Amino acid sequence: MRITLALLGAALAGAAGTANAQAAAAATHSADSAAALKVAVSVFDAMRKRDTTMARAAFAPDARLTTAATTRDGAPRVQSEKVDAIVTALAQPSDSVWDERIYKPEVRIDGNLATVWMEYDFYLGSQFSHCGVDAFQLAKYPEGWKIVALADTRRRQGCPDRKAVGR
Repeated sequence: MRITLALLGAALAGAAGTANAQAAAAATHSADSAAALKVAVSVFDAMRKRDTTMARAAFAPDARLTTAATTRDGAPRVQSEKVDAIVTALAQPSDSVWDERIYKPEVRIDGNLATVWMEYDFYLGSQFSHCGVDAFQLAKYPEGWKIVALADTRRRQGCPDRKAVGR
């Protein structure tokens, strides 16, 4: 009987330890998810402000940008460039605000790799330009999450009517 109670006590203590470890892992995962999403969103804040320092801070130095779109004649078009391209574009003077409005962000994390996926509508000033999906790949560096790749789709037709869903 004493052996059974001792084994039961050890099992309960082990279960409590496992539950505590799972709770700690969930809290870390939640904090990492929030931090990764914050880095992705900072790119859109930088675009609106035309802040090249803020934009560059979100990306790893060797990050790549890729756009997968369709030409007017229906052919697939894929364009890839270094992160310097967006920084250079933001540095150009413009009277129009680049306003990328995001919807339905999803964050997935495994260890030091995160994916942030979201729908977006892009406005140049108050004029709608296009919609699509942004797919960020982030890696966790000692100083925090950095974007290592950003891929997006772009289309002018078939965009959701955000006003119809209260947005």
